[in-house]
Parts: sequence; C-alpha cells; structure tokens
Amino acid sequence: MARVSDEELHQLAAELGDKLLARGWMLATAESCTGGWVGQLLTSLPGCSQWYERGFITYANAAKIEMLGVPVELIETHGAVSEDTASAMAAGALKHSHAQAALAISGIAGPGGGTPRKPVGLVCYGWALEDGTVMSSTCRLDGDREEIRSRGVAAALRGLIELIG
Repeated sequence: MARVSDEELHQLAAELGDKLLARGWMLATAESCTGGWVGQLLTSLPGCSQWYERGFITYANAAKIEMLGVPVELIETHGAVSEDTASAMAAGALKHSHAQAALAISGIAGPGGGTPRKPVGLVCYGWALEDGTVMSSTCRLDGDREEIRSRGVAAALRGLIELIG
C-alpha cells in the first residue's frame, strides 16, 4: 500500500483547522512515532497560528514523563505504545499548554521494534478536550515505516475531526 498522499493530509489538516477556528480553540499535539509530522503538517498551513498552539515530540519514555507528565507506572504497566499512554499524552499536552484540544500518537513504525503482542504497525491514539473528554483508539497499520507513519498522521487528524464534530 502507498502512503497517504500529501494532498489528502493537507485536506485533513485544513478541515481540522477550520473546525478549531470555528470554535475559537487552540490545538496541542504530542507525538512519538510520527516525530513531529502532525506539527509540521499543521504549520505548513497559512494562518495556523490562530488555532495551533504547540507540539511536543516525546519519542523517548523520559520525554513523555518529563514533558507531558505521563506517570512512570503507566508506561511500566502498559508500555509506551498503549491507549493508556496515548490518552495520558493527550491529557498532558492539554495540561502543559493553553490549548482546548489535544491529540497524541504513539506506535511502532518499524521496521524493527515489534513483538508478537505489539507488532510493527500498532499505533495508539489519544484525544483530549478541555471539558475533560478523553478518547483513545488503537489500530494496526500495514506497510513500511513511511506508510505506517503517514497513515498514523491521517488517523490522528480524522479522530480529532470526528470528536469535535
């Protein structure tokens, strides 16, 4: 399978930006396996400073703990790639920003690093809103590293678009 096209990613980013702007909301992002791809995509749009507040690239567990306040015990119990950790990352991005919405991504993009329980392509998402809503999801994405990462970005954007309506 091919990676998600740049055109589709930009359309999703613009749709999310329009929804955030219409609500007067700011967005914070917390990324692990995508390494800032969501933030780069969002900041490529003119006018994004009206709705994109900041991004955290927390690739290492220590960064998730230090920058986002993800509890050490949570990572030790569930792992960095889990819905629990992704939800805590999103909640932490809200807490450590001035945003009203946050999204988080943590996954195993490969080609190595997978296990039978957590294979390459496993990606977990977290979304949080200032009203206390926190949602999470997990999916298994096929493809090479670039394909997994691009699909992960698209899924994170779609999830927040759906959540905020």
